[in-house]
Amino acid sequence: MIALDYYLKKRNLTQTELSRKSKVPQPVISDIINGKIKNPGVLTLKRICNVLVCTIDDLIVEDEKGA
Repeated sequence: MIALDYYLKKRNLTQTELSRKSKVPQPVISDIINGKIKNPGVLTLKRICNVLVCTIDDLIVEDEKGA
C-alpha cells in the first residue's frame, strides 16, 4: 500500500500540484492513491518522493495482511 495521500496532506499539496512539480500525470497519482495502481514504477516513486521530501520506504506501508 502506498501512503501517498498522507504525504500530500503533510506537505499541504494537491494532486495537481504534485503532478506539476513531479511531472507524474495527475491521473496516475489519483490511481496510486485509490489503489488502482498497486505497484508504481521506481521512476514514478522517485519523482514523487523528490517533491514530497521523503523516501520510497516512507511511502510504502504494509496493509493489515502484511502484504
